[in-house]
Amino acid sequence: MAGYLIRRILYSLFVIWGAVTIIFFVIRVVPGDPATVMLGTSATEEQILELQKELGLNDPLLVQYVNYLKDAVNLDFGESFKLGGSALDHVFYRFPFTITLAVTAIIISITVSLPLGILAAKKSNGIIDWMISTTSLLGQSLPTFWVGIMLIIIFARFLGLFPSGGSGSIAHLILPATTLCLPFIGMIIRLIRNGLLDELSRGYVQTARSKGLKENSILYIHVLRNVLIPVITVMGLLLGEFIGSAIIIEVVFSWPGIGRLLVDSILNRDYAIVQASVVLLATVYVFLNLVVDILYGYIDPRIQVEESR
Repeated sequence: MAGYLIRRILYSLFVIWGAVTIIFFVIRVVPGDPATVMLGTSATEEQILELQKELGLNDPLLVQYVNYLKDAVNLDFGESFKLGGSALDHVFYRFPFTITLAVTAIIISITVSLPLGILAAKKSNGIIDWMISTTSLLGQSLPTFWVGIMLIIIFARFLGLFPSGGSGSIAHLILPATTLCLPFIGMIIRLIRNGLLDELSRGYVQTARSKGLKENSILYIHVLRNVLIPVITVMGLLLGEFIGSAIIIEVVFSWPGIGRLLVDSILNRDYAIVQASVVLLATVYVFLNLVVDILYGYIDPRIQVEESR
């Protein structure tokens, strides 16, 4: 187990380094100059050059990269020239909003997917199974931003049931969380359905039936427990996906999370905020995957053996 754990940690650190490196070079090849944005179009060339020197933008790219890595290790991403103050403080302030949105979406996904997945398995190859599977596929296929806009038009503009954007109450959370979870609901439903059908075909189920156990007892006491292990694993992985997918949702619904902050900072060429946001998101995503990998390694020791080959 120790070797497996070390390999997963090293792999996670490599992924974080890759994300940190990619964002550093990407934001520097995009046209635009933060010094010009800070000073405005009326600034003279001398003023722009002086500010570039102060920000270290005139240093060789390799020097900037090395300094950037040193600061990143110390969690020092500099100050936001647009918002003022520490860039990391702004990101940490927005982070709970993104987590709240992601966790709410996961709760909705589980609440909806579990009973529908069980129902689809119990009614497999029937009209109910077809309706659930078709609706699930449709939910996965529709563009997320389009779904969000449609929900705003229907439930906020026409029906007036929920606010169209912002934050401050549970009502503000319903539409963005629903939009975020829709593509994942179909995925989880199919995972539960297929897992149940696979387990129901196994020998121990036939043995339980031959002993006179009721079908619901077999399903809910014996079969469902085995199916939920991979489902829980997938949900752990999906938490990272939820956080990443929340970016566009936060923009559509004006939700004040990291995604909204990141998009605004990209438009403003605010290097410090962009770098801090991406590094935090990448770290959280990798950490969640690492935790799931470790837990799954304990649950299924065969994974450790396969990793060591």
